[in-house]
Amino acid sequence: MAFNHRNLIDITEYSADDLMLMLRTAERFRSVNERRVKKLPTLRGYTVVNMFNEPSTRTRSSFEIAEKRLSCDTLNFGGSSTSTVKGESLTDTVRTLCSYKIDLIVVRDKHAGVPRKVADVSGVHVIDAGDGKHQHPTQALLDLYTIWQKFGHIEGLNVGIVGDINHSRVCGSLIPALRTLGAHVTIVAPATLRPARPEVLGVEHATARLDEALPDLDVVYMLRIQRERLEGAPYPSLREYNMLYGLTEEREKLMRPDAIVCHPGPINRGVELDSFMADHPERSAILDQVYAGVLVRMAAMYLLLGGSDDGLTA
Repeated sequence: MAFNHRNLIDITEYSADDLMLMLRTAERFRSVNERRVKKLPTLRGYTVVNMFNEPSTRTRSSFEIAEKRLSCDTLNFGGSSTSTVKGESLTDTVRTLCSYKIDLIVVRDKHAGVPRKVADVSGVHVIDAGDGKHQHPTQALLDLYTIWQKFGHIEGLNVGIVGDINHSRVCGSLIPALRTLGAHVTIVAPATLRPARPEVLGVEHATARLDEALPDLDVVYMLRIQRERLEGAPYPSLREYNMLYGLTEEREKLMRPDAIVCHPGPINRGVELDSFMADHPERSAILDQVYAGVLVRMAAMYLLLGGSDDGLTA
């Protein structure tokens, strides 16, 4: 199947076939990542710029590992050392980078819409690594991959997303992607942390009662409370939030026998999850998500840069 996309910025631009192609390509990279020499010559000669204008640990490190395993040349750019801190415009910065004849830019920024702007200005391939409260498509892909690996399918599954929906760029990508692949999505959050019209994202059901939702869910996706993006005080205290929306050892009894727990990280232990659930050997898929991040980011770069089947083996 041909992959006819230049960028990975908006997950809604991808069909069910596109998404499954990316998941299956990621699966083909699994064997590479589980052998002693974890490297392919697939993208040798390509240059990737990691433009991270916002702090990141998991996303940045997994992109860097994925690039190295595909033999890309890389430039890490961003933070307090960038020219934008000195007053240079984003447009001029991007044009300067493109003068080096690069092939792809991975962009993370606190402002929504920056990856699209970079794509418009640069003319090279762009991957959105998270922009403001907007989207985070590779996070959605690694979540889809994790769920697909656990259940063998996504269509028909009941996925509950719990917590700070309003401030979550994860939701901006994950909910539409789940709906594209036929999953049923419920959001669980206080009214102060969920959008006024959740159906616009593809949500079928919204509730403020976690205990009532848990028995129906195959996947319980816990969101981090993003204190850095909160305006005002949407809940009285972290302690009260944990009492109402924290996934605890006691609440585990309400879950389906084969239900799994996901979290995009980093975890606020004792807030979204207690340690019993975060480290649960059967239910917690959190470390599987981290590993999947390398696989899907390898797949995304490989497909965007026109990799061929013979580049998957070495």
